[in-house]
Amino acid sequence: MSRLHLFDLDGTLIHGSAAAIEISRQLGMEAQIHELERDFAAGRLDPVGFATAACALWGEALTEAVVTAAFDGAPWLDGVRDVWADIAARSERCAVISLSPHFFVERLLAWGADAAHGSRWPEVPLRGAVDPAGILDAAAKVRIADELCAGYGLERADCVAYGDSMSDALLFAAVPVSVAVNADHHVRDIASLSYTGRDLREAYALVGARVH
Repeated sequence: MSRLHLFDLDGTLIHGSAAAIEISRQLGMEAQIHELERDFAAGRLDPVGFATAACALWGEALTEAVVTAAFDGAPWLDGVRDVWADIAARSERCAVISLSPHFFVERLLAWGADAAHGSRWPEVPLRGAVDPAGILDAAAKVRIADELCAGYGLERADCVAYGDSMSDALLFAAVPVSVAVNADHHVRDIASLSYTGRDLREAYALVGARVH
């Protein structure tokens, strides 16, 4: 039987940070993005509001070179590519589903992800308006997981989810195995497994001990 591993990005694959924070760090806008992150965490901004505010903040200052520097400099967990290579060797699948901008998330395809879904922001440099229909939320993670399952001939019962925060809670509730990675209480209390550390191989090993 095959399996689909579903990974969150911010706070999960990236330790203690997020794509928007890493991009803002490159632009010297850390204070401003942390304010937006606080508003989002407190529910004062929804995903569309956050994306709209971040696009306005970065504007045409955001270039492909900035995105590359942010991606390359992000504090990734160790062993991401090793884990995804092992998943492929087992003839299983792995995907990233994140609320972060697509132009950051999709770079993980080069690391071995079978699919990478992020919110559809305007293309870089950010000249267009945010289309609310393209911005993902917690429910969209479940919808995309179902679409991926359909494409791979799998079911929710074949899925393992890895995440860290409230945006992962609906997905955790929808699949049989879930791993809280450096997580807050929103998902740590409902996850099948919990991991704290800096190496994805160790979190993945917990899953292996349970399902393989």
